[in-house]
Amino acid sequence: MKKILLAVLGLIVVLAAVLIFNTLSLSSKQVDSEPLEAMNFPDRAFDNLSKAVQYKTISFSEDAIPDSTAFNGFHQFLYETYPLLHQNLTLEKINEYSLLYKWEGTDSSKKPIILLSHQDVVPVDQPTLGDWEAGPFEGKITDSHIIGRGTLDDKSSLMALMESVELLLKESFAPEQNIYLAFGHDEELGGENGAKAIAAYLKEKGVEAAMTLDEGGFLAENMVPDFDKTVAMVNLAEKGYASFNLIVQTTGGHSSAPPENNTLGMLAQAIVDLENNQLPYKLVKPIDYQFEYMGAEMPFFKKMAFANPWLFKAPVLKALNAHTTTAPTIIEGGVKDNVIPTLGKATINFRILPGETIESVKAHIQETVGDKIKVELDGFATNPSPVSGIESDAFKNLEKTIRSVFPEAVVVPGLIGGGTDARYFYDISEDVYRFYPIRIGPDSMTRFHGIDEKIEKENYKEMVIFTYNLIKRFN
Repeated sequence: MKKILLAVLGLIVVLAAVLIFNTLSLSSKQVDSEPLEAMNFPDRAFDNLSKAVQYKTISFSEDAIPDSTAFNGFHQFLYETYPLLHQNLTLEKINEYSLLYKWEGTDSSKKPIILLSHQDVVPVDQPTLGDWEAGPFEGKITDSHIIGRGTLDDKSSLMALMESVELLLKESFAPEQNIYLAFGHDEELGGENGAKAIAAYLKEKGVEAAMTLDEGGFLAENMVPDFDKTVAMVNLAEKGYASFNLIVQTTGGHSSAPPENNTLGMLAQAIVDLENNQLPYKLVKPIDYQFEYMGAEMPFFKKMAFANPWLFKAPVLKALNAHTTTAPTIIEGGVKDNVIPTLGKATINFRILPGETIESVKAHIQETVGDKIKVELDGFATNPSPVSGIESDAFKNLEKTIRSVFPEAVVVPGLIGGGTDARYFYDISEDVYRFYPIRIGPDSMTRFHGIDEKIEKENYKEMVIFTYNLIKRFN
């Protein structure tokens, strides 16, 4: 018995030693910041963003025709507001409404960079208008904020890029490599006619970029429990997207004599089975980078969990939402309270983890719900994007710029659950990243696509400073 106790004690000591060694070995991955030259923030930058918000460049649905008055009005506004940019950069319109600017570089041997944003915004629910501090398309400027649809998603980054290029041209700056500004018009609908067409056009022209940068990363404040540092989340990839319809067809009947397999009962059971049998959490790229970069900045005992994923990964992966998510979103069926419907349908949305596919998700659904439920892919779908690297000069330039503009921030490579236009640019770009420095906290996260969307004036100023310095750093 004594030998067994000694053996157990020995194992505990070895385990503790391994845990402590791995924890102490997990060192910070943050690069040093550098001092920046002072930038003359444009006098009318806040007014310009306010005016941009006032153009109702709304994406309603895939079937809706874009509002030519809104989009063309916005284009004319950009032309009048940024004269140097339009004198020095060439402009191509793709599918009438998407904009592609080319800033010619001085060194044709250097690979270009592509800076993305999008013009379109989501609609505003009319019943919520009374909950807004100001009209969603009024562009009201207060002492602290600019209010309106698009201030967070995504006219702020578009306008910050325009302000930066105009200012750099005033300073007689000339980039070494070609720089493309690509602004799609239908990102909120999947980008089929905007970003996808822009990427195809650039591929046809033989463009091979060093980097593409888009929205989809941000400065997270107070988003990680018991972690008081700002996290600059630079997302290297995005999950895939697919919705599937579950369809149940029966002979129906009268509600006074319900059959054993009721149409809506079968459908409800299928939904419950999918929610109770979700796809597993996995430590895949780029989530492993989050363990390394985030964990190194944690207090000791939290750091231990990140430093030893072989033992503690389950709760961390759950916190990072590192699996293919399952979300029932629409349910249909029934026409009268005393009639059992012959048809029931539910739509389930999945955000697909890298390493899994649309087909593997469909197979999982079919295996879970059984052969009495018909499973059909519904609408737009895309597999997870490839995962960009963190060793390239492009990433190092991006990382250095973030750390120099925001020295208090911790840069963390990661994975975004939502979709962006960036997904279309992997064929023409060595690396694709998602980051603009919009500050997001627990209170402001709901403003994306939600009520009272607004950005702090100081944060918008930071965005202009960031894009300005990023462009300069590539020289």
